[in-house]
Amino acid sequence: MTEQQLPAWADPSVSPSDLDAQGVSRRQLMRRAGLFGAAFALGGAATPAVAATGRGLGGHDPRLAYLVGDHHVHSVYSHDAKYTFSQQARAAAKYGLDWMVFNEHSNFGHASYGAALEHKEILKARADNPRQLIFQGLEWYIPAAEHCTVFAAPGPHEVDLLTQFELAYDGKLLGYDKGGAADTDTARNEAHAVRAIKWLAEQRRSGYVDDVLVLANHPLRLGIDSPHEMRNWRDAAPEIMIGMEGAPGAQGAAIPGWRGSTSIRGEYENKPSAQSWAGYPADAYLTYGGFDWATATVGGLWDSMLAEGRLFSITTNSDNHRTVFDTWKNGDWPAGQNFDNTGKLPDPVNTDTPQPGSDFWPGEFSRTHVGVTRYGYRAVMAGLRAGRVWLDHGHLLDGLDVRVKRDCDAGRGVTLGGRLRVRKGEKITLYVTVTTASRPNPQGILPELAHVDVIRGAVRGRVTDRDTWKAPDTKVVQTKDVAGRKGTYTLRIPLTAGDESFYVRLRGSDGNRLGAGYLGASTDPNGPIPHEPGNGDPWADTWFYSNPVFVDVAGA
Repeated sequence: MTEQQLPAWADPSVSPSDLDAQGVSRRQLMRRAGLFGAAFALGGAATPAVAATGRGLGGHDPRLAYLVGDHHVHSVYSHDAKYTFSQQARAAAKYGLDWMVFNEHSNFGHASYGAALEHKEILKARADNPRQLIFQGLEWYIPAAEHCTVFAAPGPHEVDLLTQFELAYDGKLLGYDKGGAADTDTARNEAHAVRAIKWLAEQRRSGYVDDVLVLANHPLRLGIDSPHEMRNWRDAAPEIMIGMEGAPGAQGAAIPGWRGSTSIRGEYENKPSAQSWAGYPADAYLTYGGFDWATATVGGLWDSMLAEGRLFSITTNSDNHRTVFDTWKNGDWPAGQNFDNTGKLPDPVNTDTPQPGSDFWPGEFSRTHVGVTRYGYRAVMAGLRAGRVWLDHGHLLDGLDVRVKRDCDAGRGVTLGGRLRVRKGEKITLYVTVTTASRPNPQGILPELAHVDVIRGAVRGRVTDRDTWKAPDTKVVQTKDVAGRKGTYTLRIPLTAGDESFYVRLRGSDGNRLGAGYLGASTDPNGPIPHEPGNGDPWADTWFYSNPVFVDVAGA
């Protein structure tokens, strides 16, 4: 494709506010107009109240709409990326994202120059496009570990908060990251990461910013995010450190014939190193159906954290730096300029030749769906914090609604991230409402969901060994064959409350690549499996995952 043939959304000369005139739908939400009803205040920023079950039995959550987003996007304000801010925003609009986070890599050029420059672009884009929610964030090199997304609600101090945080707590800037000059003092570095999260919590508590969230990125890519570190981050401020990427970006890395014979989806091509946590098996450094081993393993690390009875959310995203098959390349630096003294790469230049890349555009392949009751920045953050989240790849589903309720109760019951309080032996039902894909995805494929797996795990309370990564009482308890079903339908799955509290979560796929899960067929008979190196077409192996619903048994 030549420069003259570029679609409007990829042309840096076209501003995001011109997209409607170019015939591009800016937000998937607009295709679902009417779902929210009169109570949904467009443009509002108020945080919806999270329904509390209190001490009574049962529980009732509000009706929700789901906003689609991506919390991990890079631009020319990251030293290793390529695209302009406007190119990324237009791509997100093209592929139906309602919200996105620009989380540029930290370094001195970014802290000194780039963060403020990017903020000016974000303010203009928000003013021009009030229905595209654009957050400013930071990809934090967390001391003693790898990366996290940090982002704040819009407000007078959002960029100041991020800059202060970057200078005081970033492992790369301090040399406290793995591979840094001062990374050998592990205890000191791990403690600094905990202090950083607590500092963010204090900025929210004091009102310096309205809200701020942290999510761990690609946790098992290098194996340097140990289980005890992840628990320490969560426990430092669970209202701030809310979860991790269940699936990394760079999902196009292993398209056959593209990057090479050793390529793995997510660029999970590393092996254990001296800096990795020794307790991870070698198979932890792979993706399974495109998902991180920590999430994809039934009874694995994510389940071991959920089995403590505490929410820890998962997300997915593009981690877009360089899009597969794209023909843009980085521009050339003017004499005397570099990233350290400008905080911004030169704008990219289009060519006629595909350039190296592993990523999809924001929303093109990976989507995080967040349940909200209002439209706005703080509403999205509240939905993420509450755990009202499900994920899909390849636009596998148009919609998913999950409710758990006591059979004796009226109302809608409790949804993703919530807690239902029941009596021992009480009959309850899991309702899973699926809306199948109604249109071809960006690859031209009409996805078809083949099965829905119900995963159940016992809640046993806090672990004594904080490096535990197994939950031996978590397993797939039911698989529903839904191949060939179209439109919207509801699965009604009976559950019984036993002697102990538990949680349920969901997973499903197109059925193309299945096998015994990492911990064996008795735990997971038909789970995601690794692809052959260099042969991992992501469009032919797509999955959805949901956050859990907790069921608290009275007296357990």
